[in-house]
Amino acid sequence: MAQWLSILVAWAMLVSLSPRISWAQTAGRPTIHILIIEGEGAINNMRQRVAREPIVEVRDENDKPVAGAAVLFALPNTGPSGAFANGLTTFTTTTDTAGRAIGTGLKPNGLEGPVQMKVTATYQGQSVSTTINMTNAMGAVAGAGAGAAAGGSSAKLIGILAAIGAAAGVGAAVALRSGGTPAPSPSAPRPPTSISIGTGTVGGRP
Repeated sequence: MAQWLSILVAWAMLVSLSPRISWAQTAGRPTIHILIIEGEGAINNMRQRVAREPIVEVRDENDKPVAGAAVLFALPNTGPSGAFANGLTTFTTTTDTAGRAIGTGLKPNGLEGPVQMKVTATYQGQSVSTTINMTNAMGAVAGAGAGAAAGGSSAKLIGILAAIGAAAGVGAAVALRSGGTPAPSPSAPRPPTSISIGTGTVGGRP
């Protein structure tokens, strides 16, 4: 009888400790979060089919990089969106030793407007999500380059006009000289003036 009682007590203690052990293992898992490195606020050029590839970094509760985490990049299925290197609106990869993952080969579609890309990271049964906000625009980069080129052309034109004006001013000054004789150099030394005491002469003349 006493033996059976001991077995029952031991079994009851094991059952009562099991939830605590499970909870401790769950609590010991690192809490992860996503840090956006590249892509937030990016302008995707629809005309040139160029977009900035999104880069995220997964970190644990101690803010250290997490390697081997699964990362899912997901673009909208309708409206302004795009596609990755696989030709799909979703792309799955894993973080490297630095905890980083890249949405490779992103290109915008033919619709202009804001794009919200959802990013989900999963590690050891935990998942966390964030959103990267981009914009599809028609020829944004090309327009900026044209503006810079126009500004450079204007500056060159102003320089040319200034040079022509300076040359015209020099020509007018030369034309005002009678007989076409150029003005003497302002740096040429003047002849000395001699004064003879008692003779009443200056410069050799009475």
